Amino acid sequence: MPDTEYLLLADTLRPLLNKFYRAHNSPMRAAGEGQSWVAKRGAIIAGLSLTPVAQGHWLTGLFVDPAHRGQGIAARLVEQARAQLPSPVWLFCHPDLQALYERMGFATAPALPQALADRLARYRRSKSLIAMGIDPLVRSTSDNV
Repeated sequence: MPDTEYLLLADTLRPLLNKFYRAHNSPMRAAGEGQSWVAKRGAIIAGLSLTPVAQGHWLTGLFVDPAHRGQGIAARLVEQARAQLPSPVWLFCHPDLQALYERMGFATAPALPQALADRLARYRRSKSLIAMGIDPLVRSTSDNV
């Protein structure tokens, strides 16, 4: 099995992440601003976006090719992206994914920046979501995933 590379995409390459999402019929899209990260084994096998918000970043669009799930790729991708950030990271997830994110070091977020709190309130009108966050000084170890 080839080694997995974890890379920050240049802004000009962001369309490659969107192409990956479309190829898997995912409604996700790379954020228009911020950072796009990918895991590659030749081709992209996972991706995520980090959008600046308040004093941190909002993680969206974490998706792993179904053929590569269960290998810790999501955890390592998040870990690589977080290693470059000295600030908090927040995300919204379906309750079914809460345990996955907890293994990565995330916890239920007691307080969100106002922009994210407002967005979460809108999203919760039609979806069941949990807000989670992670302390910037705590680095997860993907060995647990």
